[in-house]
Amino acid sequence: MANKKGKGKGPGSNVIALNKKARFEYHIEESFEAGLVLAGWEVKSLRAGKAQLTDTYILVKNGEAWLLGSHILPLNTASTHEVADPTRTRKLLLHRKEIARIFSRTQDKGHTCVPLKLYWKGNRVKCELALVTGKKLHDKRATEKDRDWQRQKGRIMREQNRA
Repeated sequence: MANKKGKGKGPGSNVIALNKKARFEYHIEESFEAGLVLAGWEVKSLRAGKAQLTDTYILVKNGEAWLLGSHILPLNTASTHEVADPTRTRKLLLHRKEIARIFSRTQDKGHTCVPLKLYWKGNRVKCELALVTGKKLHDKRATEKDRDWQRQKGRIMREQNRA
């Protein structure tokens, strides 16, 4: 049977983990897609949905991009002869020009690079990362206000459709 790929983090979705906090805390300027170098036990854990991206960031060092702070919880059935470190740094696979762009932009004051989500693309795990700038408090309030308005508008529309 065909695997349905929808939006969100439900069953049949290709999204493994979302970083919702990043969309609230930062203005997203530019996004990239990167591959991830993983161990076998990590892939099994990702298939079970045992990943977390909160407080995760990207570090560019020696011309390579690294994912720091991501948490992939090992399964109970993981191998006994391999030590599973859930918070190890994982290498990101990007083109040299993309790494150079990320490195140059993160050197600017107020810019950083954070992962937005982990997802499946075919049988490979991809990471969507973005160059971001921090939001001010009034920007966060505006985001919250807009979110509340969208929620209220949806309720009003549902009530109108019922009548």
